[in-house]
Amino acid sequence: MLRFQPLGAARVPIKVAVLLNGFGRDPQPAKCAIDSIEPKELRIRIRNGQKVPIATDLRSIHETDQKEAERPLTKKTGTKRISLPEAMEARSVSEIPRGREWQYEPKWDGFRCLLGRSQNAVAMQSKSGQDLRRYFPEIAAAAITLPERDYVLDGELVIPTAGGYSFDNLLQRIHPAESRIRRLAVETSALFVAFDLLRRNRSDLAVMKLSDRRGELEDFAKKCFAHNPTFRLSPASTKLADAQRWLMAVGATDGVMAKRLDLPYQEGNREGMQKIKMRRTADCVIGGFRYGERPQSAGKKLVGSLLLGLYDDEGLLNHVGFTSGIKATEKRDLTDKLEKIGAERSFTGNTPGAPSRWSTKRSSEWVPVRPKLVVEVSYDHFSGGRFRHGTTIVRWRPDKKPTQCTMQQLKMPGRGIRL
Repeated sequence: MLRFQPLGAARVPIKVAVLLNGFGRDPQPAKCAIDSIEPKELRIRIRNGQKVPIATDLRSIHETDQKEAERPLTKKTGTKRISLPEAMEARSVSEIPRGREWQYEPKWDGFRCLLGRSQNAVAMQSKSGQDLRRYFPEIAAAAITLPERDYVLDGELVIPTAGGYSFDNLLQRIHPAESRIRRLAVETSALFVAFDLLRRNRSDLAVMKLSDRRGELEDFAKKCFAHNPTFRLSPASTKLADAQRWLMAVGATDGVMAKRLDLPYQEGNREGMQKIKMRRTADCVIGGFRYGERPQSAGKKLVGSLLLGLYDDEGLLNHVGFTSGIKATEKRDLTDKLEKIGAERSFTGNTPGAPSRWSTKRSSEWVPVRPKLVVEVSYDHFSGGRFRHGTTIVRWRPDKKPTQCTMQQLKMPGRGIRL
């Protein structure tokens, strides 16, 4: 893009995309000025005074680009407004509930999504009520191809990888650029994992007990999902052994959901569903730290969070997450200890603070330290080479060599889940 200087008081600077083929193999940004702007022609003056026609109609350029950006991946969806319910919430508990009234399901590591279709219109809504359709056009397009034309599904958007499912790839899809979304919809296509059916052929199934809705969902999936690989049926079981197995499926799930079989859909509340996550521990190397946002002791900056690292099979130290649960009484001494082992470089594999649209100035500012200190932390989920959520300090491990802190300790027994 070139920025133009006005030739006269009546002219204004604008931006125009210029194709510089023919102006040299390695063209430099030209100093250009608008010579004239007419309804059907735009001309610019390059350095040597040569006038070059750029386009016949600026409006046609915009309209063409807009149509290309909005071109659907497959069949176009309608614009009819579809009313979707609030998502049923879950209450966090520490143990899997037992009893004949419970149904167990895997807790998927993705985006919760309510998906509704009415004829050729499709709506996709997140748990917080945000519109997801523009970010996952391949799901909306696939929904139009299902044999049934009136339904509301509750489920999860996931992106499969060789090692399970990637939450990071999902985050990449929440982007303002339509062209990027369209490209990623092909390169990292998402799946819709259905675990509830709330409406079918104008019948309100949400008022039915889960035990009855599950039967309707399985019948719907048998009819509609068999020839559409974008949609999958989430497994469910009333056996405690299955729930325990899913809880141990490291990397494949984010825990287990337990739902009351004898209740209708609990829109917007937590009465009918519980979520259980397994807490695990890992010994990690301190590879760096970040200072707290404000000085906390006589104007001295104190540590705010610790950057955690683990060694891979090639001996590289990879950044895998952070922990910030440091006791206030320990911060001053810990800050002094960390500053004494400061280094120019610590992580030799994946490093923190990589540029991204989610990075902030503070998130990219960290202090590397020599890999001397080891801390044991607890966590609930590890995927994509990092702890998905913040970790909690359990204890310091002065008895542990940093090189003993490897990725291998995160590999626990447990089979993945096939959809």
